[in-house]
Amino acid sequence: MPRSSPPLASTPSPRPLAGRRIAVLAFPEAQSLDVIGPIEVFASSGRWLEGARGAGAPGYEIELLSSAGAGALRLSCGVQLLASPLPTRSDPAFDTLIVAGGAGTRAAASDPALIAWLRATAPRVRRLASVCSGAFLLAEAGLLDGRRATTHWSACAELARRYPRIQVDPDPIFVRDGSVYTSAGVTSGMDLALALVEEDHGREVALAVARWLVLFLKRPGGQSQFSAQLSVQLASRQPLQELQAWIVENVHADLSVAALAARAGMSPRNFARVFTREIGMTPARFVESARVEAARRGLEEDGGRGVEAVAAACGFGSAETLRRAFSRRLRVSPADYRSRFQAAAT
Repeated sequence: MPRSSPPLASTPSPRPLAGRRIAVLAFPEAQSLDVIGPIEVFASSGRWLEGARGAGAPGYEIELLSSAGAGALRLSCGVQLLASPLPTRSDPAFDTLIVAGGAGTRAAASDPALIAWLRATAPRVRRLASVCSGAFLLAEAGLLDGRRATTHWSACAELARRYPRIQVDPDPIFVRDGSVYTSAGVTSGMDLALALVEEDHGREVALAVARWLVLFLKRPGGQSQFSAQLSVQLASRQPLQELQAWIVENVHADLSVAALAARAGMSPRNFARVFTREIGMTPARFVESARVEAARRGLEEDGGRGVEAVAAACGFGSAETLRRAFSRRLRVSPADYRSRFQAAAT
C-alpha cells in the first residue's frame, strides 16, 4: 500500500522556502486532468517539502477558481469539484495562475467578463500558464500576442489561424516565453507543473515528486509522437489532392519528384514549384511525412515486425534512414516509439 505522501530524500539540500499561492482557473466542462493533474503535482510537492523540511516550510497554497462562481463546478467527465469565485482586485495576488482547457473552452473564451478578468489579473501574477486549449483563453485576452506558444496538437492550426500574432509551435510538450507558459494537451499540464516546481524548489524536489507520481521529470520527445494524423494542408487543385491521397496509400513506391511529376502530368520543375506553393512544403518533405506516418502505424501493430521490415515497407530503404526521419520529426527513436505505443500482447 503506497504511503500518503512522497518518500523523503535522505539528505535534502537547504533552500529558503516561501508558500506560493497557486490558482487553477476552470470553467464548466473543463477537462478534468487539466485541473487535477497540476493540482496534484503542486500538492505532492508541498507534502514532500513539509516532510523533508518541517511543517513550517509549506511549498504551495492551492486554490481552484471557477468562472461560474463559488460552489460545485462540473467538469467534462461529469465529476463536480468545489471552487472559489474569481477574486477581485482587492484580493491578494497569486504567484502562479494556470488556465485549464477542455470541451468548455469555446464558451469560456466567449465570456467577456472572464476574458476581462484574465486581462486585468495577468499583470498581477508572477507566472501565467495554460494547459491544452486553455491557450485560447490567454490568446483571446491578448496575453500571447508576440509570444511563442503551444496547445494540443489537434488545435495548433486553429490557434495559429485565429490568432496570427502568436508564434504557434505544434511540437513541444510545453513552451516558456518570459513569464508565460503554455502546454500541449491534458497530461502535459503535469509536465509543466513539474517544471514550475523545479524552478521554485530545485531538481531534487521535482525528481522526488516525479518518481512518486510515476512521471518523467522531462518527457522524451515532443507531442508530435502522439498525433494520429498527418497534419498537412490539402491542395486546392483536385489533381494534387488526388496525388496526395495516392502518396499516402503508396509510401513504398517510387516517390521521387520526377516520378510524381510524371504522374501529375507536369514537368519536374513546374511540379515542385506548384506543389510547394499549394501544400506549404516541398514534395520531399511531404513524402517523408507520409512515410513517417505509415511507419508509426506499422510500429504500433503487434505483429512483431522489426524496424528494418517496417522501414522497407514504408519506402525508407533502411532502418537508419527511418531512424533519422523519426528523430527529425518526432524527436524519438523508432524503438522508443514502439515501446510506448505498440499494442499490448494478449
